[in-house]
Amino acid sequence: MNKGNSKNVFIIVLVAIVSSVVTLLGYNVISKQNENNRSSLLSGDGISKEVSAYANSFEQEKNVVLTNLTTSEGYPDFTEAAAKSVDGVVHVKTTTISQQQYINPFDFFFGFGDRMPSQPREQVGFGSGVIISKDGYIITNNHVVRNATEVSVTLNDNKEYSAKVVGTDPKSDIALLKIEGEDFPYLTFGNSDALQVGEWVLAVGNPFNLTSTVTAGIVSAKNRGNVMGGANDIQAFIQIDAAVNPGNSGGALVNTRGELVGINTAIYSQTGNFAGYAFAVPISIAGKIAADLKEYGTVQRALLGIQVLNIEEMRRQDPEKARELSQIKGVVVDGFSDRSAAKSAGIQKGDVITAINNVAIRNFAELQSQLNRYRPGDKVSVTINRNGDNRSLNVELTNDEGNTEITKASTAVSSLGAKFKQISDERKKSLGISSGIEVESVESNGLFKKEGINKGFIIMRINNTAVNSESDVANIVAATNTSQDKVLLVAGFYPNGRTQYIAIDLTNNQ
Repeated sequence: MNKGNSKNVFIIVLVAIVSSVVTLLGYNVISKQNENNRSSLLSGDGISKEVSAYANSFEQEKNVVLTNLTTSEGYPDFTEAAAKSVDGVVHVKTTTISQQQYINPFDFFFGFGDRMPSQPREQVGFGSGVIISKDGYIITNNHVVRNATEVSVTLNDNKEYSAKVVGTDPKSDIALLKIEGEDFPYLTFGNSDALQVGEWVLAVGNPFNLTSTVTAGIVSAKNRGNVMGGANDIQAFIQIDAAVNPGNSGGALVNTRGELVGINTAIYSQTGNFAGYAFAVPISIAGKIAADLKEYGTVQRALLGIQVLNIEEMRRQDPEKARELSQIKGVVVDGFSDRSAAKSAGIQKGDVITAINNVAIRNFAELQSQLNRYRPGDKVSVTINRNGDNRSLNVELTNDEGNTEITKASTAVSSLGAKFKQISDERKKSLGISSGIEVESVESNGLFKKEGINKGFIIMRINNTAVNSESDVANIVAATNTSQDKVLLVAGFYPNGRTQYIAIDLTNNQ
């Protein structure tokens, strides 16, 4: 071989070596970058700032999620996510007392209409819940624990605990429970905003009272509204096709990394059992509600103070205009409340809201979904389109009273002008009641005094919900304050007296 050929061979070998080194270095850099990106996502940096704050309020630790797994055939592998989830989902058992009262027909005939002693009847219900902190906070549905006099939860290891209802929110159908203990297995919050239609999810709960049941499906739709009826209910449900049945209520919707992305709440069915679709409250909303209930005892709802057109009603009155409105990507402002944060910030009738804090808004459900993440006093950037011109305005959100004050449950109950003391089980037995709290004192200018409720009055139920503590009263008052019908119906009696039903209008409290 001559020197020229040797030189050419050397150059070829050298180029090959350099190319191999560059390829390996490049692959290593890309792999490290991908690993860093994945680690960043798994550490919780992938969730929104708001959801991260809710997770921090329950002291959830990072780096406890899983990677997406696949089988050797390339199919999704749910085994690790399922194993992690079942330990964090609990079986919820509730006891309620229905008191059936009978009218004495003899007295009724002569015009007295007296009621015979009530006949208490114990009813037992079941549902699911999700542990969200190592010290025992649990999210479930309000309808699972509604009117319950006793709540107990059973973990996947069959250990049973008595649970306290920290707070409830009928509007979102979310409730927060607490069990005493430490180092409970729990699920960390995931990024429900990042869920995509067609993505695999797992529903974990206790359908038909069968514990530790896992079903799989996909996200069928997002921001689904008009599921549970009523304009004030959550209008941003995650729709899934995983099998969810009675008993699954309050259970976990998790992604394939084992992160909690929703609370299973409702099914679409004409029979009451699963018929193809189920709905979950996104954790971006449920987490915020749970954090509010823990910190304040009641939910803080932030409002823009705008009025929007009812498309369904418009379809009946003016189908052509309804079609035009349905083509608009955004929310058309049709008016304002009496004290409107939006109007104060410069938003006008006819403006189209297209984004909140740079998150696109296509319809009212998405607008409500974004607002449900904030509290009165929070400032948001609202992007509007006015006659083809896009602009952003800073709006300080308010509560339903038009101010930025935070409402606490203790503040809500103080409007009644009364103090309460708990009744021992022995005294409840002697009085023949299963639930109750005694009025210890009343203020001369309070609502109780105004409606004739005085010291010594025994309250059994308010708005058909059993009460056993001041926190029970506070939660009911707070929930009623945020409803359209702000009336309390108090059922109670004075010892040796008849049962009385007294209506208290909370709007009269100035």
